[in-house]
Parts: sequence; structure tokens; C-alpha cells
Amino acid sequence: MMMKQQKARLTTHTSKDLIPATLHSLIHESFLAATSSTNVGDGAGTGAGTGTGSFYIALSGGSLPSFLRSLPQSFVDAGIDPQWNKWHVLLADERLVPSTHDDSNLGAVKKSFLASVMPMIPSEQIYGIDESLLEEDTTDTSAMASEYQRRVFGPILSEEEHGDENKKMRKPFLVDCALLGFGPDGHTCSLFPNHKLVVHQGGVGGSKSESKLLVAGIDDSPKPPPKRITLTLLTLNEYTRDVIFVGAGESKCEILKDVFDRVSLVNMRNTCTIGSGSSTNSSEVLEYDVVMNPSTVYPCGMIRPVSDSLHYVTDTDATKSLTVNKRIGCAML
Repeated sequence: MMMKQQKARLTTHTSKDLIPATLHSLIHESFLAATSSTNVGDGAGTGAGTGTGSFYIALSGGSLPSFLRSLPQSFVDAGIDPQWNKWHVLLADERLVPSTHDDSNLGAVKKSFLASVMPMIPSEQIYGIDESLLEEDTTDTSAMASEYQRRVFGPILSEEEHGDENKKMRKPFLVDCALLGFGPDGHTCSLFPNHKLVVHQGGVGGSKSESKLLVAGIDDSPKPPPKRITLTLLTLNEYTRDVIFVGAGESKCEILKDVFDRVSLVNMRNTCTIGSGSSTNSSEVLEYDVVMNPSTVYPCGMIRPVSDSLHYVTDTDATKSLTVNKRIGCAML
């Protein structure tokens, strides 16, 4: 399946510990773009500021929440007022289990990030699944997804009397910023390679209603638990402004090698940190321009936001297999 060719930015770090600093900076830019009436320059927030007064951020589970532990402090350090009351926190995907369950993405996000800021974010702006719809073995995933879509996106969408063919949005994008992980199998959210949900929204088969879903249910996830809901390719590609992928480790190598078509080094920065015994540790942050592979079969590589704001943040272990075609230039700081 051929897709449009798109560019992205890749930032790699010789130390995994440096990933949060880059990630947090991108979140800052996205937040400012969403809540300001002016542009904030290149980077994650490359689209025009919306000035809507709200910031809709979608978060994945897995290892990603661990990179958000120091996000609140990063706003303080950057001198930016996070205005937590403007935040709307939704899940890029969720396993259909109670939030107290070990498999719950919301539970992981609360533990790593939200716990310290929940008193400042109105509870109705943190969107977990409707746990009253959970049934031990017979949970209706479609009903769960429909309820989530109505509750999260309904207030943003204004449907004309002739139905959803003429949806109008009260803000330029449904999601301002999506923070996504990706697995060694190339999945992202609960979108798995060759799964019917990916194939149908990719334009092959499926019903008209399936192709228009913003949130979809899944009963047969290749990874347990089998029942989940997920944002769809449509939501991430057409209705999300900034998409940021985060991944670390050699298990990501072959996926990145496939989803990237061409990779060009554009900048190299040295960063210094103070280690034990006042020793100085030097690490590199490498920035690349990337052209995405238009024929990838991996869902993480199928995310092509219409805003063209796509960023990958990794460590160098995840990029060992990449071939860098051209070195445009570098700056040493």
C-alpha cells in the first residue's frame, strides 16, 4: 500500500537519560502553539497557533509515561506557565481493564505523570474509559469506543442536522499533540501490522462507517489483553497537529530502518552533565531530516499528519541500523 511521502525530524541521544529533555521541549512548543494566537517557530508546534485556550494531548502506555515524570518541573525550568486547567488528557489507546489494573495505560500515566498535577487538571478533562461498561469476558469494544469518541471529541465537533458528513470542528485539530510509542513489531497505539483496522482505514476493504471512525474497538489484539480501544489512523493523520514518537533500545532498529527511506544528519550537539565525584560526562544529541518510506507495512510508519509535524525521539541504540545518506552540517555546542 503506497502512502504519501512525508518528511520528519529524528533526534537521537547517546544516552537514554537525555530523551526527556528533548521530548519535554517539543511538548512545550506544542502547548504554546495550542494556547497562543501566534506561531512558535519550527519543531513540534509548526502549525499556526490556535488560540483556543485548550490543549488536547494523547498519551500512549508502555515505556512512554516514564519519560514524563519530570515534565511538570520542565515547564518551571523553561519559565512557561503550563496552565494545567487548560489540559485535556486522553489516551491514544487503552486496554479494557479497570484503571487500577496493571495493564491499564491510564494507571501508568497517573503513576508516572498525572499524580502530581491531577489536582490542577479538572477531573472531567482526564479521559479514561467508562468502566461501567466493562464486563469480564463480554465487553462490547465497539460500544466502549463509541462512548469514548462521543465524550472526548463530541464537544469539539459540531454536527449539522444532515449528519456527520458535514462535521465542523470548533478547533483546528481534535488532538494538539500525540505522544506515541512503537513496538518491535511496528505497532503503535493498538494499531497492529496487517490488522483489519489498519488495512480498512488504509483504503482496502471495510465499510464506509469503519473508515470514518475516530476511536475504534479491537477484540483480537495480538498482544494481551485482547480487548482495547485505540485512536485510528484517520484521527492521527487528519485530525492531530503534532505527532511525536518515542522509542529506545536495539529492538527498534529494524522498524526504524524500514519506516525511514532517507536519513540526513543536519545537526550535532554535545551536552555535558555532572556525574559522581564531580566528573563531567559528555553526550551527543544528533538531529536528522528524514524522508519516510511511503510503502511501509508498519502502522508506526503510516502516521503522516496533514500538518507535516512529525518527530521521532530515540536513543542511538534504536538507530544503529540506519544508513545516513548525507551530512549537511553540524554545530558543536
